[in-house]
Amino acid sequence: MPEDALKVTYPPFYCFEVDFRMVWAQSPCEQLKAIRFRLGITTREVAEFSQKIAEAEGNPEFHISNAWLTQVENSDSVPSIFKLYSLSSIYRIKFTDLLLLYGVDMQHLSRHQLAAPLPATHLTNLEVYDPQRTVSFPIRFDRSFDIDNTNLLSRLVEVWGEVPIALIQHLDIRHGLYGYIGLQDMTLYPLLRPGSFVQIDPRVRKIQPMRWRTEFDRPIYFVELRDGYACSWCEVQDGHLLLLPHPLSPRAVRRLAQGTDAEIVGRVTAVAMTLTPLSTSSSDAAARLPGRV
Repeated sequence: MPEDALKVTYPPFYCFEVDFRMVWAQSPCEQLKAIRFRLGITTREVAEFSQKIAEAEGNPEFHISNAWLTQVENSDSVPSIFKLYSLSSIYRIKFTDLLLLYGVDMQHLSRHQLAAPLPATHLTNLEVYDPQRTVSFPIRFDRSFDIDNTNLLSRLVEVWGEVPIALIQHLDIRHGLYGYIGLQDMTLYPLLRPGSFVQIDPRVRKIQPMRWRTEFDRPIYFVELRDGYACSWCEVQDGHLLLLPHPLSPRAVRRLAQGTDAEIVGRVTAVAMTLTPLSTSSSDAAARLPGRV
């Protein structure tokens, strides 16, 4: 096939950006027609352009006939992926936006994958289907933020911004509860390392009696104190809340009046932490395991 046969060119005045907010109330077929009208091209011209794409790709499925486009613009017919590709190219619209017209949101893929975890260990990836979309994420922390003490992430953020990062698109950090384990907080070390971030479920604010087989199954709670926060195993005894450290931790059991000196913020449901020491001081402290205080 000659080299120039792979080239598909269109008049420059066809390039423009569609504002989907103006046509979102319309049906998919009406939206396609509205887009074509705004471009000022006929169904016959669409057919000619799509024929060049079909020839370049070596697949007749990419071709859009005059009759087919007329039918799609006046019915509930759903185009094939090949014809959507051609329309994306001719109409200068992102392929993901055309899918969105028909109720297919590619941004939901990772959410559905998380909802259907596979039993076996496997490689995975996070695709950025629309890098222009943004999510709320902290872009500046409070200057008074003390990394040595445990705290709630929402109280450490000074400025929120819209960041187009697919990796964090499902983290509702601004409205959800996330905690930071201070670099000097060795309460649950080595199970929960200093410098870790934890996700908190604020709906679980009572100690739930349950049996666990290992320390990994034992519920961990994020607790608000008079002078800060703590993250630990908890038990209730005679109206007092016991903050229980890990057996290998240098910290001692803390006994606080529940409701006045300590209040449960929620149960820890997820943890993000490094597997190597964040600082020499915290590493040395763990190695020495000083007497309980």
